[in-house]
Amino acid sequence: MIIVDDGSDETVRLPVDLVRQENKGAPAARNNGFELSNGEYVIFWDADVVAEPEILEKMLHALQKNPDASVAYTNHYFGKKKMPGRAFDATALKQSNFIHSTSLILRKDVVRWDESLKRFQDWDFFLTLAEQGKRGVWIDEYLFRVDTGGTMSSWLPSFAYRRPWSVLPGVRGKVRKYEEARQVVMKKHGFV
Repeated sequence: MIIVDDGSDETVRLPVDLVRQENKGAPAARNNGFELSNGEYVIFWDADVVAEPEILEKMLHALQKNPDASVAYTNHYFGKKKMPGRAFDATALKQSNFIHSTSLILRKDVVRWDESLKRFQDWDFFLTLAEQGKRGVWIDEYLFRVDTGGTMSSWLPSFAYRRPWSVLPGVRGKVRKYEEARQVVMKKHGFV
């Protein structure tokens, strides 16, 4: 197990090797962790993710049952909000992301994370895999939760991106940044 501490100020004591690096963002930490890893499978697990004990077993089983799949992913909670996944569909993935970065991936199929992106890195990552002909297998179970009290995940609730909420002071700027970040990924993949 490799843990990359991307500049956190928390002291962690675990019986594993801990790699500390300057805070360069999640994509750089994931790329660094991948470069240092050597297993057949890789999972990118952010500090704000709390998983059910059986998550890895179920993901591994799903990949073994579906040898044409490169990624196993599940439903999850974002705080208390349910975030359902869906069966893998490369066309639907172009519309919006339904695969969280906490997914088990075959090492041979991993692509580099785009370190220039500040948001939507997971969407970009899975779009890149799909463009290379890779597919995923969905486990229709809620097997982890993203703790929204942490520093990693600071998105607004989905209703905030719709009018009239999106024009409120304090929300408007976040919505604009969200849409700008989304456009960057869409442009990169030729959707606009």
